[in-house]
Amino acid sequence: MFANNTRNLVRSSFLQRCKSTLVVAEHNNETLNPLTLNTITAAKKIGGDVTVLVAGTKCGPASEAVAKVEGVTKVLVAENAAFKGFTAESLTPLVLAAQSQFKFTHILAGASAFGKNVLPRIAAKLDVSPISEIIDVKSEDTFVRTIYAGNAILTLKSKDPVKVITVRGTNFPPAATSGGNGAVEQAPAGDYASSLTEFVSQELTKSDRPELTGAKVIISGGRGLKSGDNFKLLYDLADKFGAAVGASRAAVDAGFVPNDLQIGQTGKIVAPDLYIAVGISGAIQHLAGMKDSKTIVAINKDPEAPIFQVADIGLVADLFKAVPELTGKL
Repeated sequence: MFANNTRNLVRSSFLQRCKSTLVVAEHNNETLNPLTLNTITAAKKIGGDVTVLVAGTKCGPASEAVAKVEGVTKVLVAENAAFKGFTAESLTPLVLAAQSQFKFTHILAGASAFGKNVLPRIAAKLDVSPISEIIDVKSEDTFVRTIYAGNAILTLKSKDPVKVITVRGTNFPPAATSGGNGAVEQAPAGDYASSLTEFVSQELTKSDRPELTGAKVIISGGRGLKSGDNFKLLYDLADKFGAAVGASRAAVDAGFVPNDLQIGQTGKIVAPDLYIAVGISGAIQHLAGMKDSKTIVAINKDPEAPIFQVADIGLVADLFKAVPELTGKL
């Protein structure tokens, strides 16, 4: 019995020492996407060394910023023309090469379009089950995520040798951007160009308003606005708050606004300090994307609208009268 206990203690200590996490950074070569900082916090909660992979073209500024993040042990830098556009087809073999060399126990990325594109490919290549959008870390092999559009919480234990995980950033605070002193090294070299995919170009929407996923105040509109032109009511109100503007899937599907404004289960997950829902009924898919907001205000003429069940403040009124009046008083 004593010998068995001793072996178990030695095995436990060995596993504890060997724990290590690779975070695949999302960036634009110059600055980090804030979601990467939330992901690093999740990695720190798992325990062990935290390595961050920064791949791009002329990504020196981004790698230098990562090295200063508190809790980062090492930064792997890969500069290659193949990483232009950050396509999953070029990044996947790079991550696999890093995994082959360093034998990480966990591979993490933020639950954004970038992370959801890259990590499932990595999981498939490693023959493990990906774990999507975790909201908490219980231990190195036990994680918490939502299911059924956020109506149920699942705690799962993974037995895979490598845990491949996307992280819902709204549930983890961002890691401090100073105080760290991570060692910067070159990532494994190789020919990572893909013969199947070529990045051609991208067109980015420019706006003076903050990004939805990082905004402190968000004003969202739904089908109740009746047309895209009426979203000007929300833009005017947002200007008063310095807020971002979002939309429900119903408004996006109706063509009122572009889909990069969509908030919900199939859109962006947000948790601002203040969320104002205007003309949004509160379908379960939309609630899954914003119900973690600190304060929720709902404006809807239907007193039975489901949005009022999660709202901290509800106003039963005609939005076409209430919103201009609110804007005028600010």
